[in-house]
Amino acid sequence: MISNINYDKLFKSFNTQKVMIIGDVMIDAYLWGKVDRISPEAPVPVVVVNKRENRLGGAANVALNVQAIGATPILCSVIGDDIKGAEFINLLKENNISDEGIVQSSKRPTTTKFRIFGNNAQMLRVDEEVSHPLEKHDNELFIKRVEDLLYSQTINSVIIQDYDKGVISKDLLDRIIDKLNELNIPVAVDPKKRNFSLYKNVSLFKPNLKELREGLKLENEILSEEELIEITNSLLDKQNIRIILTTLSEKGVFLTCNSRDRGRINELIPAQIRSIADVSGAGDTVISTAAVCLGLDLKAVDIAFISNLSGGLVCEQLGVVPVDKEVLLNELKSLKQN
Repeated sequence: MISNINYDKLFKSFNTQKVMIIGDVMIDAYLWGKVDRISPEAPVPVVVVNKRENRLGGAANVALNVQAIGATPILCSVIGDDIKGAEFINLLKENNISDEGIVQSSKRPTTTKFRIFGNNAQMLRVDEEVSHPLEKHDNELFIKRVEDLLYSQTINSVIIQDYDKGVISKDLLDRIIDKLNELNIPVAVDPKKRNFSLYKNVSLFKPNLKELREGLKLENEILSEEELIEITNSLLDKQNIRIILTTLSEKGVFLTCNSRDRGRINELIPAQIRSIADVSGAGDTVISTAAVCLGLDLKAVDIAFISNLSGGLVCEQLGVVPVDKEVLLNELKSLKQN
């Protein structure tokens, strides 16, 4: 049962929140065009480009989502000291996001994902990136930057957004998670398999089914709710996690947690029926909304419900886009009345 929340009051309180986002950032580069013939060179469509667009991606898209629902994002990452890095800094400025947590390195490129659309359908993606860990000097410089911001800013919650591109390291996690727990700042994690087992003593953990299976090195698909319950409960206890939100695509999210008033909860929060255009970035929206709610100390079931709805809304639009706060608020209020 969802709590009887005053959503107008809750959404106003979002504006008081400051959320630090630590993770891998990238540029999402879009090329839009028309297809009306097949190439004579190979059996592939020819896209005649008529529009180009660069957007903030990865952990930077999480920052956009945090900003979109009214909170202030503090983005911390490492990018290249290159042309794309300069473009990334300009995109931050255009979106009124501070670059004080950004470290530029000459040892790696700025991750860029090129998405090519023809006749409004995605036809190809080309990635320009490296995924090896940061060089020792860059890693130490980055951790120091994060620590300085934790003490100079009033942070309400932290998101660790891991895209497995090398920014998140064991050294960073060991130092930062302990520090966050000392400061009593809740931390939400969007994991990938390389660091999966390192996320211990965190407030919220948000894998999807693929990440859950790969992170735990499971050979078989997770096919039943009973299997999911067994796996997530074991993970909750083993890694001392307070809340696990397993995203299940069109099925919604599965909540596993120790609640204040109901004990251990294992509950499917179903998705609303929608016309799905593109699932890109939906996970970013879920973790962003969850972290803001976490900073306001909402109940786990309410965090799951609001975050699930938020993630579903962005799937109705093409491309990676942040959630619309007013649309989310109106849908929450509408569902409450029904």
